[in-house]
Amino acid sequence: MKRRRRRAHRPLALAFALVATILSVAGCRTPAANSQPSGAEALALTVWVLDHGWHTAVVVRRSDVDRARWPELDDFSDATLVEVAWGDREFYLAKSPTPWLAMRAAFVTSGSVLHVVGFTAPAADSFAGSAAVAIRLSRRSFDALADFVHAEYQRDHNGGVLRLDRSLYGSGWFYAARGRYHLFNTCNTWVARALSAAGLAVEPAGVVTASDVMRQVRPIGETRPPG
Repeated sequence: MKRRRRRAHRPLALAFALVATILSVAGCRTPAANSQPSGAEALALTVWVLDHGWHTAVVVRRSDVDRARWPELDDFSDATLVEVAWGDREFYLAKSPTPWLAMRAAFVTSGSVLHVVGFTAPAADSFAGSAAVAIRLSRRSFDALADFVHAEYQRDHNGGVLRLDRSLYGSGWFYAARGRYHLFNTCNTWVARALSAAGLAVEPAGVVTASDVMRQVRPIGETRPPG
């Protein structure tokens, strides 16, 4: 399972390396303001950021999510933890992703997808081999994160979600999503935008690789697997 998870994104290295080189000389980034409350609200909830090698994902406890804000999680009624990521539709759904598909996604997107997976197994089994950073959030910030993800689903004419295929691993789905994947709006940019929407000091501008995300979240979280 883990081998498939990492191999699926390895061809993206070509596109990511190119853009990372360009951005490395583009100047300094301005950090986002952190709207996390300081003592006024309890930081009672946790979100995890996972590093799968070439891409990152967000994990939450399903029981922490307000159903009114992220009702699509009804598809995962038995799950303890839920992982969500975003990416190019053609590349993500490909049975055998290639460097050509990775480069094509960077310049000519086929649309985007959300990859949402529910887990009931112990966290150590589900996320073995992936670096994880746990970040504490207030209820207000956690709800803002849920609102962000909910708004990313593409809808049919009746307002329903569009399930495209089963997930790459675990028990989950690919859903049609909003937004265009390109060189400057990658799967990792999306994770940074999700965290920024929650009020965290994470700047999406200039984020291309998984390292760009993890470099920003380590100072505001702690290394700890989901659970």
